[in-house]
This record gives sequence, structure tokens and C-alpha cells, in this order.
Amino acid sequence: MSKKMSRMISLLVLPQQQQIYPCRLPTIHTRAANSVSESQRKCKIGFKAPRRLVLGLGASFWSQFMSMPGRARGKYHIALARQKGVIEEVFKNVDWPQQFPFKEEDFQRFDESPDSMFYDAPRFVTHIDDPAIAALTKYYSKVFPPSNTPGICILDMCSSWVSHFPKGYKQACIVGLGMNEEELKRNPVLTEYVVQDLNLNPKLPFEDNSFDVISNAVSVDYLAKPIEVFKEMCRILKPGGLAIMSFSNRCFWTKAISIWTSTGDADHVMIVGSYFHYSGGFEPPQAVDISPNPGRSDPMYVVFSTKASTA
Repeated sequence: MSKKMSRMISLLVLPQQQQIYPCRLPTIHTRAANSVSESQRKCKIGFKAPRRLVLGLGASFWSQFMSMPGRARGKYHIALARQKGVIEEVFKNVDWPQQFPFKEEDFQRFDESPDSMFYDAPRFVTHIDDPAIAALTKYYSKVFPPSNTPGICILDMCSSWVSHFPKGYKQACIVGLGMNEEELKRNPVLTEYVVQDLNLNPKLPFEDNSFDVISNAVSVDYLAKPIEVFKEMCRILKPGGLAIMSFSNRCFWTKAISIWTSTGDADHVMIVGSYFHYSGGFEPPQAVDISPNPGRSDPMYVVFSTKASTA
């Protein structure tokens, strides 16, 4: 591995701030901070990135996936510098390859042990810092149907003990789907929940055209079968229904997919957009940079799409 690539990986996997914590635990907030294990608190940045983390991307991403006109490609590379406002340009003039450009190894993880073991113990912590949480909550307040709207049903996918929905937000149907029952039980916004490992079974246990909104906060990077999951999302969304994938640059890197840990923020936007595009049934994806304090707090990005009315 070249020195340049090694440096890039170290910056992408555990970037800039608060580097003593695991990637997905940049700041220990909440009442239950003591639930973080001693081994997690002692985790340092000084690991050697496995070779597989940088091989999964391969030539397919740069030569096929990024086969867009020069003007758009230039904007894309500027995005790697995290310039505010550039993320919104990522999907302009994209020339999508005919076939899904990623390989099976791109969705492998450093830790391939059962996810049920990893998520067995509840983690009553937040995985992005307070400004990023506030930014996501503000975004939800703008795009969600008004509170207590008759007939509205929302699915919070990869849910936990907190969904970052607006304070006091209510609907008659807000379903959480996640990995840990204790966390889901603690989530006050949920009216019901389902415990399911989407990497083991991507089939969503809901009827067609059931939901108006699907949210997924800082967890899309763990999906090892994203196309299957996104096809299911399309199936259960009502025509015109909204799917919102939000993410930062934090993760449990051993459980994030290889292609995520070996790429940067703008790449992540494009990767999530590809899930919408290649799963079919969605309108062209769009991206929004909702980072509250670029360079000073956790970045926050949203990739969203709506189910096509003819899907």
C-alpha cells in the first residue's frame, strides 16, 4: 500500500476530531455513557488498515462508476475537500454504468462474525455529535409529514433507542426496525418495532405500499445487501413515498462495508445514490449537505429519493 493511500485511509476511517473513540462513537453523550466498554474507550487510531479495505473499491469505481462528463467529474473531486454546497452537485450529469459497478468483495466487512453478536449488548449512546443531531432533526422537521397526520406511517430502519425525530413528533404508526430489542423498547417515538438483521434477511416484513416515509440514520454503511434492501424499501413505500438515508463520516469500521471504509464523503454520497438507481422504482436520487459546522463538528449528509408513481 502506498504512503498516500495509507494516509487517506487513516483520515477516512478515523478523521480529525475525537480520534480516541471508535469511529461511530465520536462523542459520548447521553445518560448512559458508562455503557461504553473499557475496550472501546481505549481504542486508538494507530491500527494498520487491512489490505482488503482498499482493494474492494478497485478500478470498477473510478473507471466505470465515475464515467461522467468532465465538468461534473471536476465538481465531484472538489467535493472531496468538503466544500460546503458541493455535495448537492454530485448527482448532476451522472452517466450511470449500465450494470451495478460494485463487486461482492466491496460489501465484505473486516468483522464477518454474526451481527447479532456485535449488537447483542444495547448501546445507549449517540453516534454523531450534538450539532449533527440537531441538523438532522431540523431536516426531518422540514420534510416529514406534519405531526399527527391521519393515515401516515413511517419506518425508521436500522433504528435504536433514539431516532432524532423532531421533539414531540407523533404519528399513529411509527415502526422501528433494528438489531437490539432493549434499544428499540427505549425509543419513545416508536409505536411498534421489529428486531431483524437485514444482512441476514433483507426481506422487510411489511405489506406492499405500507409506508409514507422510510428513514435510516447513520447506518446505511452497514448494509451488506443494499440492493436487496432498497428493492424492499421501494416495495413497501407508497407511490411518492420518501426514503431518507443520512450519514456522517463515523462508523464502527469493523462492521462497515469495505467500499465505505476505503472511500470519502462524496464517494459515500455517490454509493448511496447508486443503491437507489440500481434497485429500480425510485426517482433520481438527490443529495443535501446539512453539516452544521464544516470542519468543526461531525459532517452530515442526506441522500434521498421518492418512489416513482409508476413503480
